[in-house]
Amino acid sequence: MTEDNDKLWKKVLAEIETEVSHANFLTLFKATSLLSCDDNVTTIGAPSTMIIDLLNKRFYDIIKKVIDKNTKTDTKIIFVPRGMQLETKQDDGPLFSFSDKPKIVGHLPRVRPDYTFQNYAVSGSNQLAFVSSTAVANKIGSAYNPLFIYGPVGVGKTHLMQAVANKVYKDNPSKKILYITSEEFTNEVVEAIRTNQTSIMKKKFRNLELLMIDDIQFIAGKERVQEELFHTFNILVDNSSQIILTSDRPPSEIRKVEKRLLSRFSGGLTVDVQSPDFELRCAILLTKAKKFSFDLSIETAKIIAGKTEDTRELEGMLLRVMTEASSLEEDASPSLAEKALSGNSMPKKGQRPEEIIRIICDFYEIKSTQLKGAKRDAKLVRARQTCMYVLKKDAGLTYSEIGNLLGGRDHTTIIHGVTKIEHMLEQKSVSEETLGITEIHNKILNN
Repeated sequence: MTEDNDKLWKKVLAEIETEVSHANFLTLFKATSLLSCDDNVTTIGAPSTMIIDLLNKRFYDIIKKVIDKNTKTDTKIIFVPRGMQLETKQDDGPLFSFSDKPKIVGHLPRVRPDYTFQNYAVSGSNQLAFVSSTAVANKIGSAYNPLFIYGPVGVGKTHLMQAVANKVYKDNPSKKILYITSEEFTNEVVEAIRTNQTSIMKKKFRNLELLMIDDIQFIAGKERVQEELFHTFNILVDNSSQIILTSDRPPSEIRKVEKRLLSRFSGGLTVDVQSPDFELRCAILLTKAKKFSFDLSIETAKIIAGKTEDTRELEGMLLRVMTEASSLEEDASPSLAEKALSGNSMPKKGQRPEEIIRIICDFYEIKSTQLKGAKRDAKLVRARQTCMYVLKKDAGLTYSEIGNLLGGRDHTTIIHGVTKIEHMLEQKSVSEETLGITEIHNKILNN
């Protein structure tokens, strides 16, 4: 190459900026860098696996086109988390890694590398959970086992859990580590029973050294899943393997779960994570801004933090302020933040449910009968989950009321749907789906 990587990447980004929206460029492209461009292989560094996933799925063709144009070659593009190197040698990696793909040093399957203790904002509302998690990470299987973390959605439970995984893996990459949601665990059990492969499933889970299950409350009422978890639980603890569980409530309040299993949940340390206070919300905003390499003052952070008590809304508001500042080519001052968030006041409770359903059906191009029906194709499932989320957040309905509106679905289904969208908004804040949910939200507020 005749140009260095920095100059080449500036040219590439300048062209890409003309082909994508300001919001996408700011959140997805601005923090990327060109690590190498040799032998028809271009390696691009990005801040997180979330951003890498979106770049791969939505913008790979655009990136390749622009790079090919500027290098006059037919290049293959590889994305890696910034600061990590590709390892092509096929030696033994972490459990359940894919042997037919290059391994990424320092990355665990389904665990976000940016979820670390170093970038977790701590205050009185989460201090005990933070200290407990660090103790577990430093000595898995002996400090607190199991570690049960509970609290409302969006307070950082998953972050703490995955921070443990990242610390353990950094210290010893040979450790057998698995992060999984309770829904995924359930699916694994069901599929193993269906295909008569329970022995394979048992080997997968019972040979681990660190097992993390998110949203454990969703195993309620699933007897065979609970039985499998009970036996797996006992074997892992007997082997001094570490178990970490998260839930939206303490073990004593989880219904339709066997008492023997609940006793295991309570057998280690149970800690709660409370909703963040104003000071912690400010700290979270400053941390997120740093992740995006965005200059955010404390005064501007205070303005944003004062707009919501919902942690999951913070990043969306921050992105709106970042986009506004970028489009106007101005600093993110308190007055600019006020202007950018002026139409994003607290959700108005009491919105008409029928109108919300109509807006959602129009957006997804479906009929209300389909929304309330039994069919479960991907489009309908996502529309229902979005509707559950909006009816809860914007209309302030109870889970039972939402279930009745949507064809008589039980409250656990509604809780799962709301949680699903909340998790998606947290992890993929700039995806097409989340942008669509934002659009629906704005239509309802302005209706």
